[in-house]
Amino acid sequence: MVASHDLYQDLQVSREEIQKRREQDSKLDKLLDEYSDLDNQVLAGESISAGDVEDDDIKKLKEKRRAVKDRIAHHLQGKG
Repeated sequence: MVASHDLYQDLQVSREEIQKRREQDSKLDKLLDEYSDLDNQVLAGESISAGDVEDDDIKKLKEKRRAVKDRIAHHLQGKG
């Protein structure tokens, strides 16, 4: 079963806190939009493959998504 990656759990920040910070921080807003776009692309790719062997395109998308998540975490810690 294909499921969206839970960014809020990974970041250990509530959805409400992220929304509040996002409204006040355009860079965070852009990073979250980029993450959401990549997550949707991963989900679409995984649903097309229907659980078959993961192809290189999906792996690359996951790597990009992970990199954006790391940038978000870094930014939330005040280092970005």
